[in-house]
Amino acid sequence: MRNVWMTLTSFALVSVAVAAEGKELPANDRYVCSWGAGTAARAQELKLSGVSLYAARQKLQTYKFTKGWMRMMAMGITEQTYDSPSRAKPATVRQSFYDDCVRFKLARK
Repeated sequence: MRNVWMTLTSFALVSVAVAAEGKELPANDRYVCSWGAGTAARAQELKLSGVSLYAARQKLQTYKFTKGWMRMMAMGITEQTYDSPSRAKPATVRQSFYDDCVRFKLARK
């Protein structure tokens, strides 16, 4: 009987681990993370090239955004990027932002 319980318990643990690992992001969440990562990378490029936060905000005002929430989100991402003391390359910022966003979205589910 003890062996049966141990076997059932191990199968249950394996199935929970597989279910937790198998989560996949919906396309909309992947798009949001990818768009945000690109925005953060562009903001880091501007920051490293010496463009002021004010000028970066003005540049954002000229962009055409496809969704209503994008402008304010881009402003927030840009401000956070400028507030950070990081001097990392834009590609590193892009990857870091994307990885953190995906991790956050998966943890929320």
